[in-house]
Amino acid sequence: MVRVPAAVLNMYDRIRKTPRPLTRRHRSRRAPATTVELARRPRPWRRAAGLVAVVVLGAWLGLLVVGNVRVPVGPMNTTMTLRPSLTGGTKINVSPIGALQFDSHIAPVRLDVNVDQLDPDRAQALVDHPERLSGLQGEVARDVTRGTLDLAVRSGVAVVTGATALGLVVYRRPRRALAAGGLALALLAASGGTAYATWNPDSVLEPRFSGLLSSAPSLVGNARSIVTEFDVYQKELARLVTNVTKLYDVTSTLPAYAPDPTTIRVLHVSDIHLNPASWKIIASLVKQYKVDVIVDSGDTMDHGTAAENGFLDPVEDLGAPYVWVRGNHDSRVTQRHLEGMRNVHVLDDGRATTVAGLRFAGIGDPQFTPDRSTKPGAEASQELAGARLASALRDQRAAGTPVDIAIAHEPSAAREVDGEVPLVLAGHIHHRKTQVMKYGTRLRVEGSTGGSGLRAVEDEHPDPIQASILYFDRDTRRLQAWDEIELGGLGLTTAEVSRHLPKENQPGAAPTPTASPSPSATPAP
Repeated sequence: MVRVPAAVLNMYDRIRKTPRPLTRRHRSRRAPATTVELARRPRPWRRAAGLVAVVVLGAWLGLLVVGNVRVPVGPMNTTMTLRPSLTGGTKINVSPIGALQFDSHIAPVRLDVNVDQLDPDRAQALVDHPERLSGLQGEVARDVTRGTLDLAVRSGVAVVTGATALGLVVYRRPRRALAAGGLALALLAASGGTAYATWNPDSVLEPRFSGLLSSAPSLVGNARSIVTEFDVYQKELARLVTNVTKLYDVTSTLPAYAPDPTTIRVLHVSDIHLNPASWKIIASLVKQYKVDVIVDSGDTMDHGTAAENGFLDPVEDLGAPYVWVRGNHDSRVTQRHLEGMRNVHVLDDGRATTVAGLRFAGIGDPQFTPDRSTKPGAEASQELAGARLASALRDQRAAGTPVDIAIAHEPSAAREVDGEVPLVLAGHIHHRKTQVMKYGTRLRVEGSTGGSGLRAVEDEHPDPIQASILYFDRDTRRLQAWDEIELGGLGLTTAEVSRHLPKENQPGAAPTPTASPSPSATPAP
């Protein structure tokens, strides 16, 4: 028998009692983590928020780098791009003459179409062969469809690649990176589904123009040709494509479109507040849009003193009849001065007059706020003034001369004529508002055509200069459409025009009755 020395046995016992390092299998059987260890671990919601941030940022970077396609659309070369957006929609940039925007869809992505250049060969082919214009609409539709499909595929690749690459950089784990890419693809698919579900093809009827394209409504058509002659309107748009080369040479104005002689055009202005620039703007709009009559819903002055009357001298030379009601900054002195001017129609106390084929009635503001000595009372009530106007409208209808347009300065007075007239115009609040009231009367409140006058310098951002062109059918004397014109305020040089159509006048809508509404009629939707 071999005897093991005692020193060796003691060493063996020490080795056997020393704790061995845990293997992976043993580690899984360890005791639960302590509170401190749990606190150090990231919470699930933080991990999810971090993953979403990586996905969104990576997808956006992917779209910026490779998310666009070059597509020939008709005779033009364009670049189509998807951009992150809170409101969606479509924007067409026609450099250098401006841009068009459409509320085509609601989704967190916007479609940008940049018109890069005109292909001279394709454009010349259209000019040489006008018969091709009949098929231009289908050709453009096919080009846009093909470009949209290519853009969808490219955007999907760009979004997945960007999110996956950024996920790999941040997490350094392929599994997490692939999860980021998959989530990005799911978000893009959801955005596409939302855009498809909210797609509004009629948005092309109400575009917003900016830059030199602010003249586009008068260039491409008027209200009647858009509503009742849509085929002609499409041909005019096709013909416009062949003139893009001329548009690129335009520096200040665009070619004027020949107005439809059956359409009555009304320029609505309000709250000029002694801004002398307003007269030049009004005269320009009268000439550009071939305006038949100007309606001023008050506050032309600021203090209503006789010393301000010289400010009104340009009214006689604006190129169209001027229909006016008194605002709370216009005095009786101002009103008497205007009553003595040529080509001016002052309306008060429900007085009615016919101008350019339309019958107007209006009432002056019962209050005169610059005069601090005037105390409010029953005669200063806006509701009472509106009730007097409504009574005059009923009398006119009973006499067989119904009024087409009522005018008041304060919207609260204008609301009192609901059911007595198809349309009532107002101002006072310095921003636009359009509403169809309970008994069918449409209320249109105009912004400040003077950019709020001297008040423009009181705020950080100057108020815009606003006016509207209203289009009326000469036979029915009903509102067919309107263009809202907005110019940059003091020191700004922006311009935007947006076209609007009443729901009853959009293609496919049921025609509305021509009789004047009354309070007993069924409320309009």
